[in-house]
Amino acid sequence: MLRRLLVLIVPLLVALVAALGVPLAFAVVQRESQETYLDRLGDASRFASLAENALASGRLTALREELVRYDQLYGISAALVGTDGTVLESSRRPFPLTDRNVEVGLKAAFGGYRGETDQSVWPWEQVDLVVVEPVGRDSEVVAAVVTISPTDGLRSAVLRQWSVLALIGLIPMLGVVAVAWPMSRWVLRPVRKLDEATAAVAGGRLDARADELGGPPELRRLAASFNAMVDVVGRALRRQRAFVADASHQLRNPLASLRLAVDNLAPHVTDDEGREAHRIAVDEAEEMGRVLDTLLAATRLDSASAAEPVDVDGLLSTHVPGWRALAGDMRLEIAVPPGLRALEPPGGLGSVLDELVGNAIRLSGGTTVRVWGRTADEGVELHVTDDGTGLSPDERASALSRFWRAPRHQNVAGTGLGLAICAELIASAGGDLTLRPAEPHGLDAVVRLRTAPIRGVLT
Repeated sequence: MLRRLLVLIVPLLVALVAALGVPLAFAVVQRESQETYLDRLGDASRFASLAENALASGRLTALREELVRYDQLYGISAALVGTDGTVLESSRRPFPLTDRNVEVGLKAAFGGYRGETDQSVWPWEQVDLVVVEPVGRDSEVVAAVVTISPTDGLRSAVLRQWSVLALIGLIPMLGVVAVAWPMSRWVLRPVRKLDEATAAVAGGRLDARADELGGPPELRRLAASFNAMVDVVGRALRRQRAFVADASHQLRNPLASLRLAVDNLAPHVTDDEGREAHRIAVDEAEEMGRVLDTLLAATRLDSASAAEPVDVDGLLSTHVPGWRALAGDMRLEIAVPPGLRALEPPGGLGSVLDELVGNAIRLSGGTTVRVWGRTADEGVELHVTDDGTGLSPDERASALSRFWRAPRHQNVAGTGLGLAICAELIASAGGDLTLRPAEPHGLDAVVRLRTAPIRGVLT
């Protein structure tokens, strides 16, 4: 976030400096060019005055010597050009008259006025500064003085001043950035701490707290509100756990007493109707025990929210024997490639696979259960597929809800919480559980998990 903030601030500063500096840069070019032009114009006017006297007396030698000394001293070529376009005297020969600026200046001078006076020279332009001054006045112009000045010094002066302007603009910009950097860190530090605390709470760490001491008052109030919210949630969860623990303790003893009392009634029941009623009472007591155990497991899901790596090979080696014993005459196929590692909630994946395989064996009505896996989309997929009757689309959509049971399984032992708990366990590890139809018939329960990092090898 700090980098994004600086990326927003720095271009604005650059635009502000440019908005002030570009007009100044233009002004520098115009000022330096105008000063140089006026200096050359003064020299040309002096030569024009000398040339007018020399032409009137017919003595051009002194003028020629003056032009040559001027050229040697300043490196600026100068010439006296007649109205017919011939060079009468010059500081060097041949003197270039074919330059476009020279032609334009001579045409204006012979018309009795000076040519263009705004000759801005930019640092990247390799041009000469041409000044043409008429000799004579108005319609009495008899010649023109031409000076051609190199602009290397002018362009160097402009570049030096531009460099000074850039430095003057860069220093405050760097100063603003230097101030904005710690200020932005000071403002954003509570945001970063709040983000870290939010991620920790989302991961199940309800003891995480945001920083209430640093940063602007608004962020401190936000952090305090967040901490208060986490405290409220933590207290609610603690009350829930305490209630569950107390309820389980209070219910288990009466339930055990009820079961024992029902069992003790068996010798005293002699007729068929009484034995049937006794059997129903025993089944209901056992069902109440299973429901109580499942509800307790569901309320403890928040304690198993941190994902941990697991070796699928090792997990299968401990669970497959139990699955085979449960399968009995059903065929159980295992086709999981070796080396798969996934992220699971602590103790979660084994219980999830136990539930899925157990449901396939008990409820599918098929002859084969296949457990297979693969890597897919930077994760791991584990499938439990049967060839039974399967579920309809509506049933698959409802099967992961709590206490849902298929109509044809109402008389089969179960609570309707198993798949819902499995889905929540897998979701807490960053994965998901989906139910798909199998081909040609049956159900395919798909567990997707994130891939666990490979353990380092010491060399």
